[in-house]
Amino acid sequence: MLKIKEIFKSYHNGKKELEVLKGIDLNIRKGSFVAVVGPSGAGKSTLLNIIGGLDTPNSGKVFFEEKNLYALGEERLATIRNREIGFIFQFYHLLPEFTVLENVLMPALINRNILKTKSQLRDDAAHLLEGVGLSQRIGYFPNQLSGGEKQRVAIARGLINKPKLLLCDEPTGNLDSSTGREVISSIKGLSLENNMTVVLVTHNNELAKNADCVYCLKDGILMS
Repeated sequence: MLKIKEIFKSYHNGKKELEVLKGIDLNIRKGSFVAVVGPSGAGKSTLLNIIGGLDTPNSGKVFFEEKNLYALGEERLATIRNREIGFIFQFYHLLPEFTVLENVLMPALINRNILKTKSQLRDDAAHLLEGVGLSQRIGYFPNQLSGGEKQRVAIARGLINKPKLLLCDEPTGNLDSSTGREVISSIKGLSLENNMTVVLVTHNNELAKNADCVYCLKDGILMS
């Protein structure tokens, strides 16, 4: 479902050009769980952002279900990001003025293509929160949650539109090892349950072992 061909990405740092990705090629089949490991600064997040249509490569192509993402207009790309790709970030990015349930609902309320009532969407969000063990926290606000609970809210939010592809950027980076294992276990279980493709980037080699396939990103080169 995902083909990445000859992706190059560099940034200008003063007069210098910093090459981050140097011709990345990767094929990912539907329903697989893929991990990309590597040290901080290796370009893992940059690669994930390019796969998800959040950052533009200098050159190369990303095919999502045979659609070349960077040949699409911005409106069409934004629609795919909202409806078909879920994102889980290291720093949660929960909206502090909204409850747990409202945070999970946010992407669905933005998705104008969903033919469900608000009541049905609330039921979907409540079901997801139950699935990640937060049924008792629905009315809480983010500042009332632990780090692990916040990350599980972010997982539920990333799944509310039933994405075909879930992109996880260091989702356990701010968690202790035990909670991190629980979060990865939740993601893997949901992937299997929904035949959802997952791409996880992490510096934690132990957590990466949960994936079906592990790649290493080093010096801008991706190696299996």
